[in-house]
Amino acid sequence: LSFTIISLCTRAAEVSFDPGRYTRARDNRDLAMISLDFNFNVLTRDLSLYLENQVKVGLFGSGSLSLVLGFCAAYAYYYLISVAKKPQLISGGKKFYQFLREQCPVVSETYYPTFWCWESRIQTLLRPFVTAKPGVSYRNELIRAADGGQLSLDWFDNDDSTSHPHAATRPTVLLLPGLTGTSRESYILHMVQQSRELGYRCAVFNNRGVSGETLLTPRTYCAANTEDLEAVIQHIQRTNEDAPLMAAGVSMGGMMLANYLGRKGRETCLKGVVVFSAGWDVFECTASLEKPLDRFLFNSYLTSCLQAGVDRHKSVLEKSYDIDHVMKAKTIREFDERFTSIMFGYRTNDEYYHDASPVHRLKSVQVPMLCLNAADDVFSPHHAIPVEAVKQNPNLALLITCHGGHIGFLEGLWPRQSTYMDRVFKQFAKAVIEQGNDLNDLSS
Repeated sequence: LSFTIISLCTRAAEVSFDPGRYTRARDNRDLAMISLDFNFNVLTRDLSLYLENQVKVGLFGSGSLSLVLGFCAAYAYYYLISVAKKPQLISGGKKFYQFLREQCPVVSETYYPTFWCWESRIQTLLRPFVTAKPGVSYRNELIRAADGGQLSLDWFDNDDSTSHPHAATRPTVLLLPGLTGTSRESYILHMVQQSRELGYRCAVFNNRGVSGETLLTPRTYCAANTEDLEAVIQHIQRTNEDAPLMAAGVSMGGMMLANYLGRKGRETCLKGVVVFSAGWDVFECTASLEKPLDRFLFNSYLTSCLQAGVDRHKSVLEKSYDIDHVMKAKTIREFDERFTSIMFGYRTNDEYYHDASPVHRLKSVQVPMLCLNAADDVFSPHHAIPVEAVKQNPNLALLITCHGGHIGFLEGLWPRQSTYMDRVFKQFAKAVIEQGNDLNDLSS
């Protein structure tokens, strides 16, 4: 049966394969990836006829078994042809591109999403529930900000490191969680675990008011404002002057990092940055999340999480903002119109969204930055991924997978442990820390 199914699948693929179309796809320099076109009408017709005959004669004594095996073979073929693909690596310079190919082999490997949940929304929703949470003990530090507020840093010192036993020179990785995330998110804990294995120290920057600390001033955070991030980086540098420092940001944390690099140019101590599932154009991200299904699955939930944070600090915030009006917001856009844009002094919400979009600052980034996005991420739609902007800056590289959702990137039969995103992080962090001299002048 399996040989017959494979021959039918091959025939269907041969019928639909167009060499001219293959050549055109190869020459396309945008997001399109080269793939065989699968003619399911041909496959379905031939497979149905075959299985119908086998059911009549009772292959293996059971027509049902034939049907199940046939379906499994067809699904496996579809998965291997249409789902499992190599990511697309784009860079503005040959030097950074070659560095990634040599030092981070994961960028050239086929990404095999978990075969039973490769769809973007399923990956996004299941990631927090199916991935394990490694045990991590943090040391908390509160930093006083210039406006009188306090910033929370969770340190994983990794004093048991054998590869970097001296604390003064132990490499440090700064981690930035997503919109409402903290140091306890599974994706952060996995990056801490990967850093532990490399012998590095981690510092997780929790945005104001999200990790249990008291909000001392009527100000929280947003993707456009990078003052708190700059204060944290300066503090880490002063605390560990002889230790190399790199950073990784996830979702909004990645947006904040990209905006920071765009503003600072070369005036930063970061040796390298990796960004995961960032929203590059906030207008496009918001519009995508306002589609009916995505609004139901994600937008409303995130809005309620943001409102819960406001409610926790109501006694401080209600002196400056109309909290009752904020709590009636139904979407992230309405929340930003009533709260975030007002807090940070923007005349309109559109002005805030423009300023928060990292795509406008990519040309000014002067530090090696690798960005991982999935083409099916509803939070950051594929048409808004800044391919052309990345091509214009030799310090930037973009890694695009066909699947992975938003902070998903699940792989393996039961994705409890590391994900594709974790492997990208580990290899890039090691490359930047240990081979970073090769990245000193990427424009050459």
